[in-house]
Amino acid sequence: MEELLQKGITEVRGLLTNGKITSVELTRFYLDRIKKYDGLTGCYLRLTEELALVKAAEADKRIRAGTDGELTGIPFGMKDILCTKGVETTCASQILKGFVPPYDATVIKKLDESGYVHLGRINMDEFAMGSSTENSSFQVTKNPWDLSRIPGGSSGGSAAAVVAGLCAASLGTDTGGSIRQPASLCGAVGLKPTYGRVSRYGLVAFASSLDQIGPITKNVADCAVVLKVLAGHDPLDSTSIPQPVPDYAGALGKEIKGLRIGMPKEYFIDSMDREVKAAVEGSIRTFEELGAVIVPISLPHTEFAVATYYIICTAEASSNLARYDGVKYGMRVDGKDIIDMYKQTRSAGFGKEVKRRIILGTYVLSSGYYDAYYRKAGQVRTLIRRDFDRAFEQCDVIVTPVSPTTAFKIGEKTEDPLTMYLSDIFTIPVNLAGLPAISLPCGFDGKGLPIGCQIIGKPLDEMLLLQTAFLLEAEKKLKKRPDMFA
Repeated sequence: MEELLQKGITEVRGLLTNGKITSVELTRFYLDRIKKYDGLTGCYLRLTEELALVKAAEADKRIRAGTDGELTGIPFGMKDILCTKGVETTCASQILKGFVPPYDATVIKKLDESGYVHLGRINMDEFAMGSSTENSSFQVTKNPWDLSRIPGGSSGGSAAAVVAGLCAASLGTDTGGSIRQPASLCGAVGLKPTYGRVSRYGLVAFASSLDQIGPITKNVADCAVVLKVLAGHDPLDSTSIPQPVPDYAGALGKEIKGLRIGMPKEYFIDSMDREVKAAVEGSIRTFEELGAVIVPISLPHTEFAVATYYIICTAEASSNLARYDGVKYGMRVDGKDIIDMYKQTRSAGFGKEVKRRIILGTYVLSSGYYDAYYRKAGQVRTLIRRDFDRAFEQCDVIVTPVSPTTAFKIGEKTEDPLTMYLSDIFTIPVNLAGLPAISLPCGFDGKGLPIGCQIIGKPLDEMLLLQTAFLLEAEKKLKKRPDMFA
């Protein structure tokens, strides 16, 4: 069964369809691995073993009846921020402990229609606020390549679970890099789609104008298969884009001769890790050898992206998290009156980082500061988006690093939030501009830690991103899994 870890979703689906293995057997295999290895990584907050086996049995029936979909029988781990009917969904926060949604998020519904298997709920930074998965209220997830290091965040549990072989694929969410950065630090493939390409209905909101749901997988082909299932217009999400969904997997393997690849000078800075810089520059040379044309470009407002992001995302978080007041759902701590109840509930229910962001967001939205901060941040966001518009007049895709460093030690930056925030400097501009971007492994540093390469595309051009990433992956042929999880 261990050889299944080397196979992609399409290969496994072939085995299921041909009766070489059943979904129940496959699901038990992953459940056994979780029980064996998750004590090392801390990826799962809770297993849904009974549900998983029920879903697997249903998948086997569909396969025998010939009514199976692209993901029928494939076991997924689920970031604990996507509402799943009848399954506790906490966003790794004490304030939502015990909350069981009465409905499915649209992405969960689509996976369900395709026949996926739900293994369990995966750890994350509380309410997706963080870059290291150290902000979970329940546990710290560890990087499978080095258990003393962080897996990235906020979807660190999702990336670590895929790389450790604790699920076949996972979903993450990306507000400022929360799919791409952990994918990079763990050595997975992670795609942040165009804003509006995947429905946000049923996603517990952090920053509504930035959040996107996307796949984290072991390879690019799997990413293409999962994205096709997730993407599409949803009338329940007013920001959903009414455009047809292409066959993403159909573009894989096509050559990129003549493709114009932008290389922004602002993303190759002296202060970044030299091994990261070398690995990404090596990837750009690989593209050149494959027939691509390298075009130097500039994204001049990049230096303002982090400040802009932390005004906009905290303001939206302050608004979105106001609903957690102890009245309708989640935790309630009684007080002497309703105002005291709000205070006691939020003090006990929210973690340190969430409180920090709520306070910042409330401040920038307050009377007298709105124009100076929030309105100005919106104007700078427009400038950042225009930088990309101008750049894409010269190139077809943009290649950059994902993170300025490889995975750092657990606890190394917890007392220095500004340094932690700067770890997303290369991913944040993509969210501000609403663009699609993919992270895939492009090398390892001297400590054996993965390095990720980011490819950024034009709006709705995920197909070209996947096509380009697929060729780089094929050229690199990198190790996918640490020896301790082989």
